[in-house]
Amino acid sequence: MGHYNKPYKLEHKHIMKESSKTRQVRSKEFFNTYFSGKVIDIGGGSDAVTESAEVFDFEQGDAQHILEYRSKESYDCVNSSHCLEHMKDVPSALSQWWELVKPGGYMVVVVPHEDLFEQRIWPSTFAGGHFATFRLKTEKSWSTVSYDIFDLAKNLPNSSIISSEVQDLNYDYSLLGKRLGRGARKIYKWRRAKNKIKRFISESLYDFLHDNFWIKSNNKSGIPIDQTTWNALAQIQIVIKKLN
Repeated sequence: MGHYNKPYKLEHKHIMKESSKTRQVRSKEFFNTYFSGKVIDIGGGSDAVTESAEVFDFEQGDAQHILEYRSKESYDCVNSSHCLEHMKDVPSALSQWWELVKPGGYMVVVVPHEDLFEQRIWPSTFAGGHFATFRLKTEKSWSTVSYDIFDLAKNLPNSSIISSEVQDLNYDYSLLGKRLGRGARKIYKWRRAKNKIKRFISESLYDFLHDNFWIKSNNKSGIPIDQTTWNALAQIQIVIKKLN
């Protein structure tokens, strides 16, 4: 998106598959209900929410000021996955995205969960270009740039929140916040390596290291594991309907 720097663009490529992973926790009914009609996917990249969705990404303009590029009330659904955290003014961006929704239409937003993804570290260890963190229905946060996505949605005009949930499929809570050294993080990451030798090493050592060392670690140095580099979700989803 227009004003973002190079680190954001690189990171965006890294997280694009989050939309594909999210399909594992969405039913056919969910897709038929919310992603019918004219759909725009803000920040969709090459991993659009549906094959027919219109993608709005860097090449199309700046999502912070999307009304400069797209007309109000012109979409049945506005979808955005792992993009809102890259906006410099989160409430303003969300408000503009909401204006794209037709009366009776929906907005579906997915953002990283600040406790599961950032793991109490800011700036984010794992993602360049993040300007905000997100929580769900909690008053307090460790983050100085935190937003409660439920409150943001509730304050949108003519909005009705259909659902909100933490999505943590395959998330290993025993590793939450554990600070591990470089070698341990490599073993974790190699589980999805294309190199067969690296993958074999990881598969051979993973369970032993996980059960005997990693989950028992009290290290103050090192950094936590980014479980989204494997097969875990660490995010919040909210679905909002625009009332007629």
